[in-house]
Amino acid sequence: MIKTSFNIYKNYAKELLFFSLPIIMGNLGHVLIGAGDVFVAARHGSSTVQAISIATSISMSIYIVGIGLMASISPVLANYRGERKRTKKFFMASVNYSLILALIFCIITLLSVLFIDKMGFEAGLVPLIKEYIIICAFSVFGAYLHFGLKEFLQSYEIVFLPNIISIAAIFVNILLNVLLVFGIWIFPELGIKGLAIASLIVRSFMGLTLFLYCLKFIKGSVKMDKPYLNQLIKIGYPISLGLLFEFLGFNIITIIVGRISGVYAAAHTIVLTLASITFMIPLAISNAVAVKAGYANGAGNYLDLKRFSVVGTAISLVFMGSAGVLFFLIPEFFIKIFTSDIKLLEVCIPLLYVAALFQVFDGLQVVLGGILKGLKMTSIVFFAMFAGYWIIGIPLGSILAFKFNLNLLGYWIGLAFALFSISFVMFIILFRKFTVLKKTFLG
Repeated sequence: MIKTSFNIYKNYAKELLFFSLPIIMGNLGHVLIGAGDVFVAARHGSSTVQAISIATSISMSIYIVGIGLMASISPVLANYRGERKRTKKFFMASVNYSLILALIFCIITLLSVLFIDKMGFEAGLVPLIKEYIIICAFSVFGAYLHFGLKEFLQSYEIVFLPNIISIAAIFVNILLNVLLVFGIWIFPELGIKGLAIASLIVRSFMGLTLFLYCLKFIKGSVKMDKPYLNQLIKIGYPISLGLLFEFLGFNIITIIVGRISGVYAAAHTIVLTLASITFMIPLAISNAVAVKAGYANGAGNYLDLKRFSVVGTAISLVFMGSAGVLFFLIPEFFIKIFTSDIKLLEVCIPLLYVAALFQVFDGLQVVLGGILKGLKMTSIVFFAMFAGYWIIGIPLGSILAFKFNLNLLGYWIGLAFALFSISFVMFIILFRKFTVLKKTFLG
């Protein structure tokens, strides 16, 4: 009996991993594009890496709100498919929704530049921060188009091409960064402006390439569908707010400590980049589970819902536990990938010890969040994120940073408590929900 049960779950794990692997590649592609920026910036100069750390914290906090609003596309369409509804007709509605969001958040990003002078950063960094944000604001169109199309295709479990494009973008981005930042061959040395131009080109390439592939879906699709868009917003806005509070939780720290010292901002960005790389694996599992859970929920299939949820959670815990052990045992090895600066090493290594401790909870909360998205319970994700970061994590981090003089390390300890709280709340909610669903679907 135990062996039979194990084989059943093993088959579900294989199916989920097969679905997840291209998404993992794509997610790693996205974060490695950012890691490439940090890597090149660190070698260009300390002011460049400090400026890009602050600039990306500001721009990404805006950018992620639109991503959250589009993250509802795949679970909504997966639920429709489970209910045997026609879904291909929503292709152009999804595209138009993505581009309208891109226009809105491009404008908001440009307006944020007006406040940079008043944020108290080092005077020499301010023009660099402004320059980067202004150019990167226009890259939102390509990025949002790619993400919206990726979500649409993901609902059909078409995941290979969108994520291969993301992988190709890593190499294009690094090449453009080197050419434009340092002024190699026929290109002038543009410094931080080169990083921004490279991001604009790469994101535009990603969006347009995927759109050309998806032209086959245009026939028979509608430009707008009010009930569908209402569903996207209803399911998407809690995801969006949850992501906003999560990103603000991490990125507001860059802004706060960046006012004290650019070294703190750079150290925070380097360690956060490392933590983000490992986070991409459970994030991919979360995306896959959201689709599988959404389809099973729409079809009223409790066993598939439960089994995909269990194996997704288990895979995430094993991977993040292993990553945490590596971070704890050889922190200096990982930090030196980005910098050999002694001051940065001294600040980064204690942060990576803390990151090692919260890896499991970070992976757990994102997979549980994916299950909740599949069940269309996205309000829970929002409230858990808000409470975890802004009632527990950031206040505790501020006390440890300033009252106990732990500075940046204090904030990272606060983030560890936030992630533990978020995962604990989501687990309790889902445990109760599955009890109800078992009675509903199985009687």
